[in-house]
Amino acid sequence: MPVYSSVAVWEFHVKPEARPDFERTYGPDGDWARLFRRSPDYRGTVLLRDRDRPSRYFTLDHWSSSEALSQFKRKHHADYTALDKQCEGLTEQETFLGDFEGLISDLLISDLMDKR
Repeated sequence: MPVYSSVAVWEFHVKPEARPDFERTYGPDGDWARLFRRSPDYRGTVLLRDRDRPSRYFTLDHWSSSEALSQFKRKHHADYTALDKQCEGLTEQETFLGDFEGLISDLLISDLMDKR
């Protein structure tokens, strides 16, 4: 049965030489995901790369609610800020596109939770 998830969506324009590091850092098992896993409300991350513009990426960070993400950012502000600063050199531009509500399948939730 599908359930709703809060999805924070970001767009990144990655420096060509930084693509491998970016994928490791922002991927489903990367530094951001490890930080987010401190919260039981984190459901997983999907990293997408544009086939036509390979330096353009999107992250979809799944949370139980937008409030859960806000609470996480408040509680882990120092670590979040430090990692964000550490990653600045990987990108030319990053844009928060919004907090979306996603209807996702039990299979995806199960798969995301298994990777925790």
